[in-house]
Amino acid sequence: MLYTIALVLIALWLLGLVSSYTMGGFIHILLVIAIIVVLLRVIQGRRAL
Repeated sequence: MLYTIALVLIALWLLGLVSSYTMGGFIHILLVIAIIVVLLRVIQGRRAL
């Protein structure tokens, strides 16, 4: 019984570890895209003036 609980907890921990890295990478990609979009809008705004 304790062996089964330990295996389930280890599996959940590994799943959380993998999803944490995946979500972290996804958030970093979204931040980079947001910065690029803001820079493009600033550059295009200066050209219009």
